[in-house]
Amino acid sequence: MKKLFTRALSGSIYVALIVAALTSGCHWAFLTLFALFTILGVNEFHNLINHDGLMGDSHLLMRLTDIAGATAIFTAAHFSTLTPQAGNILLIAILTYFIVRLVAQLYARPANHLRCLAHSMLAMAYVAMPLSVLNLICFDYSPMLLLATFIFIWTNDTGAFCVGSIIGRHRLFERISPKKSWEGFWGGMAFCIAAAWLLHGLCFFPGGWSLPQAVGFAVVTSVFATWGDLIESLIKRTLGVKDSGNIMPGHGGILDRIDSLLLVGPATLLYLLIMECL
Repeated sequence: MKKLFTRALSGSIYVALIVAALTSGCHWAFLTLFALFTILGVNEFHNLINHDGLMGDSHLLMRLTDIAGATAIFTAAHFSTLTPQAGNILLIAILTYFIVRLVAQLYARPANHLRCLAHSMLAMAYVAMPLSVLNLICFDYSPMLLLATFIFIWTNDTGAFCVGSIIGRHRLFERISPKKSWEGFWGGMAFCIAAAWLLHGLCFFPGGWSLPQAVGFAVVTSVFATWGDLIESLIKRTLGVKDSGNIMPGHGGILDRIDSLLLVGPATLLYLLIMECL
């Protein structure tokens, strides 16, 4: 009972912070919260990949370089969406990080140079870049669209858990996640579609959005949220760990909470861009 209460409390705080950041109208609240997610995510990723110590004595320097680079890229993405004249700062941040990181590897002394460098690149591709994309969704389109993305992710998780727990029989991806079922997957998608119908009725989406567009958004979120969760499970299973961290009592690490988002964010932006072309 205590564990359930702790899980519910930490989860509620997490949800409340996101909702507050997206509805407050203060871009500093968004920047602070999601930059923190970026820092924590990259740090946790380093903890995961260096659990065996093969990155050597230079690991701390590489960790700090990656955290600084990820934060700079996220911050640059944020201000480039708010200030069109500053659009080049994102390119500057990305190029600066990659140049600095590649040169820094010359002076590092890990057990395996290629592995060390590859893990840094993966940290940027898997954590920093997807989170940076959220700036484009929020400020180039609408904070409510990004909030809808989170609502769909949470609704999908809830639906998949409820339906899968009750009638789940056929394994979805047993090699990676033995508990997930096809019944849970379809249940999560059904919950998402219902949420899309409700949000559309509440005029949650930009003017001109039809119900099929809202439902399509929900379906895309459901599919990529499932894949995002499976990708993190693949990483953890490969490394032989249960949770990415312990920063959120009852939930694990920050990567355990945003694993779906790391794939849904880019997929959402692609969906919005494709809709503009139709």
